Amino acid sequence: MIVLLKKFLILVWRIWFYVLVAVPIIIMFPVLLVLSSSDRLYPQFFWVARNVWANIILYGMGFVPRIDRQQKMEKGKSYMLIANHTSMTDIMLMLKASPNPFVFVGKKELVKIPVFGFFYKRVCIMVDRNSAGSRTAVYKRAQKRLHQGLSVCIFPEGGVPDEDILLDKFKDGAFRLAIQHQIPIVPMVFYDNKRRFPYDFFEGSLGLMRVKKLRFIETNGHASIDKNHIREKCWSVIYDELSR
Repeated sequence: MIVLLKKFLILVWRIWFYVLVAVPIIIMFPVLLVLSSSDRLYPQFFWVARNVWANIILYGMGFVPRIDRQQKMEKGKSYMLIANHTSMTDIMLMLKASPNPFVFVGKKELVKIPVFGFFYKRVCIMVDRNSAGSRTAVYKRAQKRLHQGLSVCIFPEGGVPDEDILLDKFKDGAFRLAIQHQIPIVPMVFYDNKRRFPYDFFEGSLGLMRVKKLRFIETNGHASIDKNHIREKCWSVIYDELSR
């Protein structure tokens, strides 16, 4: 009986997550529609997503973000943001972790999520990982955003790995872009998201969501030939922190 009650409460809590994702978007729809209509207005769209939408979801679910910074980001500077990918809440936590406006590069399947998918398609860079043409288009769109002074966020594992994998191998895209544009890479570690809100529908818990922004990895002076070295260095610093 206790087990059934626990599962029922978690089910209600899970449904509440989707309510928190959708309802603020519906309420703010006219504002978000205007702010997503032009690249020039994207910083304002990002401000709303970070300071309103993400806060409503995280705190409304009983999650308390705590961000530890080994190095601060400079206002107006572009970065490549990367982190281990563990949960749907990674999106909200990444928004909280970066004061600098950035654009997500993510899988096109998220467009199918009602309400959320509408704006995801308008402001994010979507990738079909099975299409070489799509990956090329993503690269060009990311370049455009970086030229506009924005940062870019890529979860370099390419998806959420299986439960028994602490950190999957990284794909090349984030590091190729960072080197070409000579921008610093900001490695981040999400310690708790998998435990707080895993993909197992009847698991999860309230509590802290800790983020550690590790020291930036510079790409200035590096060339494309150094891509593998930079990629493995980023993987190692995140893996070592997760393993502690």
